[in-house]
Amino acid sequence: MELSKALEDELSGDFLRAMLLWTPHPAERDAWLANEALILKDNSGHRHYLLVPLVSAYRYEGAEVDMTLVNPEATILHEKISEKAYNHEEIIRILTTRSKAQLNATLQHYNDQFGHPINKDLKKNPKDEYLRLLRASIKCLTCSEKYFEKALRLSMKGLGTTEETLTRVIVTRAEVDMKKIMEQYQLKNGVSLAQDIKGDTSGDYLATLLSLIDHHA
Repeated sequence: MELSKALEDELSGDFLRAMLLWTPHPAERDAWLANEALILKDNSGHRHYLLVPLVSAYRYEGAEVDMTLVNPEATILHEKISEKAYNHEEIIRILTTRSKAQLNATLQHYNDQFGHPINKDLKKNPKDEYLRLLRASIKCLTCSEKYFEKALRLSMKGLGTTEETLTRVIVTRAEVDMKKIMEQYQLKNGVSLAQDIKGDTSGDYLATLLSLIDHHA
């Protein structure tokens, strides 16, 4: 609290927000961001059924895959999505408890068996906010660098910059998977992430963002 107060007394704007996000322990920071999101947006209804287990369920993080689960769980996902039971407990269970490696194997089998990726089946109602949340969760869980590359790209697209998104992604992923995100950004956009940040920000805020990504370059 004393450090936060000192920062607030000395800094302002986007630079202040970046520093306030960077200084806490990652777990404390994630809890603060989650609480902020819950305050700003109504997360009742179907969204609640997905978001709560996403942040609270135990998830094995190893590389081992149980191949005996791949076919039955891909089939369950397809059946429930075909029934439009998007918030079915089995969908929630699979997405919120399976490891990244297990989910990738299951969703690859889904693609192979049913002829298209799962997110295509979840786009049948593009304006449905819960389906958007499902698609984003799947993308983030299985290929986080693509999810965060898109978030960064959209934050700097067109006139103006969405500094809140830019700050949040750079700060929270700096010590997680920033190298992969930067590689994906270069591949997708033909320019480096650093180059686009330099074109859209300035001053101490720019220097802070660059310092967080420079050691991955």
